[in-house]
Amino acid sequence: MVKVAIVFHSASGTTKKLAAAVTAGIRSVSEVEVVIAEILGADIVEGRFKNSALIEELKDVDAMIFGSPTFMGCVSAQFKAFADATGDLWAEKAWSNKIASGFTIGSSLSGDQLNTIQYMQVFANQHGMLWASLDIPGNCDAEGRNRLGAQSGLIAHSADGELNAIDLVTAKYLGQRIANIAKRFAV
Repeated sequence: MVKVAIVFHSASGTTKKLAAAVTAGIRSVSEVEVVIAEILGADIVEGRFKNSALIEELKDVDAMIFGSPTFMGCVSAQFKAFADATGDLWAEKAWSNKIASGFTIGSSLSGDQLNTIQYMQVFANQHGMLWASLDIPGNCDAEGRNRLGAQSGLIAHSADGELNAIDLVTAKYLGQRIANIAKRFAV
């Protein structure tokens, strides 16, 4: 069975809501198992990510979808601590050839969310992963998905803690897309 992991940090709960929609999308694809890996405050000790069991578990997945709120134009400190803790895996090429994608949310219409997605993409590339974009042209979809027009990954916006329904539909689609790609390329 193909395994797709969602690795995310949520500060206010909006990223977690997006992760739930991504999960629903993955679960809608047959023969795909979801691994939910929420980065929690307890995983960070003196600024370092210490959940080695989670990192070990990710070696056995076929794809990963990264999620983080955008803070100061990039991923959260908690997500960055997770990324920093994967250095040994980089040296082993443990994640090489796995599919990767990402999502983020911010409270500003721009807020440099694209930089957050690009950080995730570079992080995946460092590991030799294969980045899968969001293949919905912005504002050209009959369902209105990808309303903010980011092709690199899902960018969502919430100024009041409530998610736009279209962003949740797009998140579900992202989960379906990555699950289908993982099934196609799983060895």
